[in-house]
Amino acid sequence: QVQLVESGGGLVQAGGSLRLSCVASSGTFRGYAMGWFRQAPGKEREFVACITMSGARTDYATSVEGRFTISRDNAKNTVYLQMNSLKPEDTAVYSCAADRTGGYIPPARRNYDYWGQGTQVTVSS
Repeated sequence: QVQLVESGGGLVQAGGSLRLSCVASSGTFRGYAMGWFRQAPGKEREFVACITMSGARTDYATSVEGRFTISRDNAKNTVYLQMNSLKPEDTAVYSCAADRTGGYIPPARRNYDYWGQGTQVTVSS
């Protein structure tokens, strides 16, 4: 069992930046691919970004590409989401997820095994 704990959310003005962190409890973190998802009120959860276990491959949703960067530090069991040029439509609860299949898989085909509780990001206009 892997526990994921997100942090770094908050209130920011449009155009600002936030860095989210997700710490995994498991020492096998380096074997997992990791993803970030978000869910806005009244909307379905949507994919934001993912990264393979080595960090060699990243993928992004079209809506965030060029503004968000996913990265990981396997020595710290942590995955990050750097969010720049934030927009009000980025407001959502952001959650990280871990996939035991650590290599590359097209993002739409991934099945994540573990999920965090999420952290709120609010972008004011």
